[in-house]
Amino acid sequence: MINLKNVTLRRGTKVLLDQASVTLNPGEKVGLVGRNGAGKSTLFALFNGTLHEDGGDFDMPKAWRMGQVAQNMPETDQAASDFVLEGDTRLAELRQRLVAAEASGDGMEMAHVYTDLADAGDHDALPRAEALILGLGFRVDELNNPVNSFSGGWRMRLQLARALMCPSDILLLDEPTNHLDLDALVWLEAWLQRYAGTMIVISHDREFLDAVTNVTLHIDHAKLTRYGSNYSGFEILRAQQMELQQASFAKQQDKIAHLQKFINRFKAQASKAKQAQSRVKALERMEKVAPLLADAEFTFGFKEPNNLPNPMLAISEASFGYIVDEEPKAILQGVSKSVLAGQRIGILGANGQGKSTLVKTIARTMPLLAGTLTEGKGLNIGYFAQQELDVLHPQDNPLEHMIRLAKELGPNSGEPSREQDLRNYLGTFNFTGDMVKQAVGTMSGGEKARLVLAMIVWQRPNLLLLDEPTNHLDLATREALSMALNEFEGTVMLVSHDRALLRAVCDEFWMVGRGKVEPFDGDLDDYQKYLLEESKRLREAAKNSARDTVATGAAEPVPTTKASVPSDTAHAGAALALASGAAPKPSASAAPQNSTPGLSSAEQRKLDAQKRQQLAAQTRPLKRELEQNEQRMASIEAEKTRLEALLTSPVSPADMADAGRRLKALAEEVTSLEERWLELTSLLEEATSTAL
Repeated sequence: MINLKNVTLRRGTKVLLDQASVTLNPGEKVGLVGRNGAGKSTLFALFNGTLHEDGGDFDMPKAWRMGQVAQNMPETDQAASDFVLEGDTRLAELRQRLVAAEASGDGMEMAHVYTDLADAGDHDALPRAEALILGLGFRVDELNNPVNSFSGGWRMRLQLARALMCPSDILLLDEPTNHLDLDALVWLEAWLQRYAGTMIVISHDREFLDAVTNVTLHIDHAKLTRYGSNYSGFEILRAQQMELQQASFAKQQDKIAHLQKFINRFKAQASKAKQAQSRVKALERMEKVAPLLADAEFTFGFKEPNNLPNPMLAISEASFGYIVDEEPKAILQGVSKSVLAGQRIGILGANGQGKSTLVKTIARTMPLLAGTLTEGKGLNIGYFAQQELDVLHPQDNPLEHMIRLAKELGPNSGEPSREQDLRNYLGTFNFTGDMVKQAVGTMSGGEKARLVLAMIVWQRPNLLLLDEPTNHLDLATREALSMALNEFEGTVMLVSHDRALLRAVCDEFWMVGRGKVEPFDGDLDDYQKYLLEESKRLREAAKNSARDTVATGAAEPVPTTKASVPSDTAHAGAALALASGAAPKPSASAAPQNSTPGLSSAEQRKLDAQKRQQLAAQTRPLKRELEQNEQRMASIEAEKTRLEALLTSPVSPADMADAGRRLKALAEEVTSLEERWLELTSLLEEATSTAL
C-alpha cells in the first residue's frame, strides 16, 4: 500500500503539492493526470525515490520491486535481445549467485540457486525478452542488432521493453506511448492489462488510460484528488464535482451577503448589537467553500482556405521510398490513389511499412521514385512532421520562425506580417511575453508542437498532412486540435496513434503495408484486432527455431512462455506441451481412435465409407455456397480495382461521385459476404468434427 499524508512537494520556490493525502492499494492501475507543469513528473520522482517530500509523510513497502523506464538514451553495442534480457534483475542476481557457488564448490547453494532460477523463469527468459521486443514493433531480423544501430526513438522502445522485463511489484510509466506507433500501442495495452502488480502511468492518451487504468489521480492547483475510475469516468465525476462546488459557492456567497447586510444595518443600534455580533462570529466560524478556479482552455482554429482544388492530389502507379548510395529503395509500389477536397483520411499500418514515407513524399520533403503525383491547382500543404525539429531551428526563437515564414511566403500569404502582428498571433498560441524570444531548442515537446501548429495555421493550408501531431500534446491541447480539425474545411491526411483523435476526425482509412496502399474497410476496433493478430504472428516467428529444436528431440530444454505463445495456435501446441512437461497428443498416424469394437476390418471399412458418404452429402451444399461466395468476393475486388483506377484518371465530377457511391455499396456487400463466409466455414468444421 502507498500512503501520502499531508505531503508537500516544491520545485524551487513553486509549491507543486500542498498538504496532499491519498492511498493507493496493491494491484491498482493508476492514471496520473494534470496539466503540463502541474507536478506529475515530480510526484513520480517521489515514488521512485529520487526526490523526498518537503513536508508530511510518504510510505511505500520497502520490499516492493520497482520497474520503470530509464530516461537516458542507451549507448551500447550489446545485442537488443541481451539488453532487454538484462532487465530481469532477479535472474541477474541469481546468475551471479550461481557463479559464486560454482567458484566455491558449494553444492547445496548451487542446488538452491538452480531451484530459484527455475522459479524465476530462467528457461524461457530469452523468448520472453524477444516477445517484448517484437511486440513493441521490431522485426525478427533485428533481435540481435546492436542497440547503437537503432535511432533514438527505437532505443527508448528498448528501454521500455527492458522495464517490462523486470519482475516488479510496482511499475512506473511516464508517457510510455510517446515513441510508439498504433500497432505497438495496442500490444502494450494488452500486456499491461495482464500485469498483476501496482501500476502508475502518466499519459495524455485518453483511450490508453481508459484501457489500462481503474483509478485516476488528478493534480490541480497543488491539490491531489483520487477518483475510483478510468479517465472517462474521471471526466464525468470531475464535471459533477465542479458543478456542485460552483453551486455550493454561489449559495454560500448569498448567505454571506445576507449576514453582512444584517451586520452593516444593525451594528450601530444598541438594541440589535448582540444579534449583529452573533452574525459576525458566525461569519468568522464559517468554513468557506473555495471558488471554482477553472483554467482557461486553449483553443484555436484553422482559417478558411483560399481555394479547394478537386481533386487535391492524383497519384498514379507511384513508387515511394528513399535513396541509398544513389540507388532508389522502394517501400511502396504501384500506388494509384486520388485525394478529394474535404476528405478525412486516417493512414494506418504497422511500424516501418511506409506511412511516414508516404506523407513526406506528398509533403515534398522526399522525392517520388516512380510514377506520377499530380497536385491540384492552388494546392497549399500544411505539414506537421513526426519530429518537430525537422521543420524547426533549435537556435531560433518563435518570433524568428514567424518572421522567416512571412518572408518566404511574401505578400501572397494575405496575412499581416509586421513584427507586432506576429507577436500578437503567437500570443493566441500561448507564446506570450518573453517566450517569443526563447530558443526553440530549450522548449518542451508540447511547446514545440504548438509552435508548429501556429506556423501551419498561419499559412492557411487546404491540405493538412499530420504525422503523429499529438506526441507531446497534453489532453486539453489534443482536444483543441480535434475540434480545430473537425471545423477545418480542407482535406486532412492523418497518421496518429491517438485513437480518440482518429475516431473524432477521420471518416475513412488507408492501410499501408506489404508494399501497397489499400483502403481499409473496417473501423479502428477491427484494426486493433488485426494488429494483435500480427503481433502474435511475429512472436511465433521468433519461436520457430525453438520449436524445431523440440521437434528433433534435442536434449536441451526449449525456452517458451505461456504468456507469449498463443494457446490457440495449433502448430505451437506440441512445442508448448513438451516444454511444459505435458504428454504430446497422438499424431495423425497413430492408431484410429473412433473404431467400433467387435467389427472385422472389412466391416469397419464399409462403415467408414458410409460415414464419408453421409459427410459428403451433408457438406456438399455448404461447399457449393462457399465457392459461390468466394467467386463473388473475387469479382467485387476486380470491380473495386477498376473503380479505384478510374478515380486516379481525369473524370467528370458526376462520374467520380457515381464511382464513390458504387465503391461504398461494394464495401457493404463485402462485409455481408465475409460474415456469411465465416458462418459457412464454421458449419463445415462442425460437420467434419462430428463425423470424425
